[in-house]
Amino acid sequence: MIETVLVATDGSEVAASAERYGVALAAGLGARVAGVSVVEDRWTGGMRAATLNVTPPPLDAVDAFLGARAEAACRRLGERAREKNVACACETLRGIADDLLVERSKQSDLVVIGRDGEHASFRTALIGSTVDGFLRKTSKPAIVVPAGAELTGPILLAFDGSPGSRIAARLAVELAGRLGAAIHVFVDSKDKGRSAARFDEVRRLLGGASVPVREAASTLGRPDAKIVDAAREANAGMIVMGAFGRSRIHEYFLGSNSAAVVRSSPLAVLLAR
Repeated sequence: MIETVLVATDGSEVAASAERYGVALAAGLGARVAGVSVVEDRWTGGMRAATLNVTPPPLDAVDAFLGARAEAACRRLGERAREKNVACACETLRGIADDLLVERSKQSDLVVIGRDGEHASFRTALIGSTVDGFLRKTSKPAIVVPAGAELTGPILLAFDGSPGSRIAARLAVELAGRLGAAIHVFVDSKDKGRSAARFDEVRRLLGGASVPVREAASTLGRPDAKIVDAAREANAGMIVMGAFGRSRIHEYFLGSNSAAVVRSSPLAVLLAR
């Protein structure tokens, strides 16, 4: 049962999308929002110690600026929640953002975080470092929100028969039922017999769904691209899938379908655990 949604914000434009998405989700679920905005110590910590006999610049003003910006981000989230009549409590913290988010997520049922942070335009990585660190460490289901994503339309459930996708199916049932959204099930398999078996399994898992369920399958192409394409075709507002597929060790070191979907999807992606 999802009762508390943790929304992470750093005040950036992508964080604004995550704020809107998280508040809209909480409103649809009748849940409350717990907000977190973190002042990263690393931005000033490394300059405080004089090295090579070079004296660091005054940092009090920088610290004050970062703190004020974090508080402003919290206020913005609170205003969005009030507009939707959603209970919200937001706190500003100092430290390492991904570690603090992991710690705070233990008190919530679901996490909503923007895919790209405030320095997105200056980096070459495919997702923000805070998001990447958080997703690797957390044990909670998390929704990764790209810029401009909105909570509209059906839910696309990507099912591969893994333990994570079974958890994703149960989450999809809860979310769809409480949001009044249809579920589109996508199964990818090059083997038609295996595809049929997976549809049989997911039908059992979705048997209690109170909303329409539609099915789609594909046998050609990259799984991550097909999942995103299927979600677009369904006009989905969310992709739900397991955080890890059938070969968890392989995926951790080499990258998984779920990681590829998060990087490329224009829609929010819920990684179930």
